[in-house]
Amino acid sequence: MRVYNFIQACSDPDTEGGDRRRSSSSRNPLRRKWRAAVQFWLLTGVLSLVGHRVSSLIVLEFSLRAVSALASAGQDDGSRGLELLLVQSQFSLGCSLTCTLAFIHQGALHSSFGLLLAAALSWAFASYSSGLWRHVARLFPLHRTDGYCGKCINLLTSGHTMLASLQRVVILAFGTAAVASTTTVYEHFLSQKDAMKFWTPLTLCYTMLVAYNQEEQHRLSITETLLRTVVLRLGGLLVLMLAVGNWTDVLHILVAFLGEGVCLLPSEDLLQAALKEERERCQDKQRTCHRSRMRIQ
Repeated sequence: MRVYNFIQACSDPDTEGGDRRRSSSSRNPLRRKWRAAVQFWLLTGVLSLVGHRVSSLIVLEFSLRAVSALASAGQDDGSRGLELLLVQSQFSLGCSLTCTLAFIHQGALHSSFGLLLAAALSWAFASYSSGLWRHVARLFPLHRTDGYCGKCINLLTSGHTMLASLQRVVILAFGTAAVASTTTVYEHFLSQKDAMKFWTPLTLCYTMLVAYNQEEQHRLSITETLLRTVVLRLGGLLVLMLAVGNWTDVLHILVAFLGEGVCLLPSEDLLQAALKEERERCQDKQRTCHRSRMRIQ
């Protein structure tokens, strides 16, 4: 998402705004290098602590809220809602991978080796992504005009499709995890007698709360919306685990709060980019309305 936003900033016809965003972005990658490594391993530790029961609930809850958000979003708010969902999906995406691997390796004698392999592949992919971001932030403004760098030429021709490709990958990951999460939730929470009589009103109440929160989000800023959404999500799951779970699940929910913070606090630049894009969209809409009124007069 940072590479995509940076490419869009470089393509911005507004020279002053584009230069300011490029200069602020180009200073960040080297400073973020060691922070990204600490964030990766800290997040890996948090995901290893969160059990597959809580991970399955987090995946299903996020999937429900994402579908509700996309269904209630209008055409003007679609891109903003998409970017916010991608930013907020970081920890839930990690939970989807862990619960999927736990479901696939269920009953295996050496399942820990599979988790170590997944962590190694994730580290390799994260290193490649960080290297690409550092290369783009430092050299893309120069290479986009020279035409001899293969990475920059590829990003220049197909960089506008990065956000759509990322969306498809995230949807595929959550779609696969939804099957494993549903099976896990049924085995651990819904298989008991009269469990549906207790879960049905809770699910309906939570769905109504999510719908109400989506309506209220239009009146709040992006930061306020993000904080309110995190508190609503994990706070609702905490109350749910206090009612139907055990103390281990409650502890895992508290650990999940830490995981959300590890993912969202370093993503302030992405939130600011989404906020700036929203402001520019509102300004363009106001200019269009003003021109229409002038033509009518």
